[in-house]
Amino acid sequence: MRNLTPQTITQAFADYAKNAPSARTRTLLVGLADHLHRFVRENRVTPAEWDAAIGALTRATAFTDDKRNEYILFSDLLGVSSLIDMVNAAKSGTPSSVLGPFHIEGAPELANGGDLWRGQVGEPLVVSGRVTDEAGTPAKGCVLALWQNAGNGLYAQQDKDQSPTNYHARLTVAPDGTFAFSTVRPVSYTVPDDGPAGDMLRALGRDAWRPAHLHMIIQAPGRAPLITEFFPDDDTYLDRDAVFGVRANLVLPFRRMSDRAALPAILAARDTLPMPVWSANLQLTLPNA
Repeated sequence: MRNLTPQTITQAFADYAKNAPSARTRTLLVGLADHLHRFVRENRVTPAEWDAAIGALTRATAFTDDKRNEYILFSDLLGVSSLIDMVNAAKSGTPSSVLGPFHIEGAPELANGGDLWRGQVGEPLVVSGRVTDEAGTPAKGCVLALWQNAGNGLYAQQDKDQSPTNYHARLTVAPDGTFAFSTVRPVSYTVPDDGPAGDMLRALGRDAWRPAHLHMIIQAPGRAPLITEFFPDDDTYLDRDAVFGVRANLVLPFRRMSDRAALPAILAARDTLPMPVWSANLQLTLPNA
């Protein structure tokens, strides 16, 4: 197309893509170009500003490896990862949340009532609950994929002093849908901010903190996995989570318990668990299929 103008270039892009093999791909990329073109027009983006943006993406490559992906971090910090989760989330059941970068496949099996803490740094936490469908029927055959950071704030992938699967596990719930395990109380931590994504945070006057949380994927036969995370209600950073992962119904009371007899029976018998402990109860509801 000849004689392009700022007002006609977007339609030219769409016209050039008229023979795209995939209609969905064409819709996404033409829509993306439309938003980008409008952004440039509305803000009169300068060559220097656009060059700085391209430079940040180029520098992201140097910070990306098998343990860290700076492009995913940009997606998280811009709220895109969380927005994609929300627009695709089920309309009922326990809310979903972002996956995060530290889930691993093939985590060790943990018996119902098992221990992930094993006397490590940090305060012990007892997690118990039940998984049902929306009619209250126990989720038989349900498996919980569990992961979190250690008491020092680091995930196993970030800390050479931890075993590669520390605080990662798969737990099969009981036939009545109940589960219980002991772990460490998770702590708030900062996402990596030494790269271009961190530069973006500082340019916006934001910080890099995430509130403490427990990650979980709830996997039940015949249902799509539910990816979510749970937050203690006393965390300082609930209302400024760097990756926008907090949902109101995922914020729970973490309470101190001094009476061993009040623990779930499967844990009360374990005399190696020091008292008092923190306790959290999760009543999980699988959304309609």
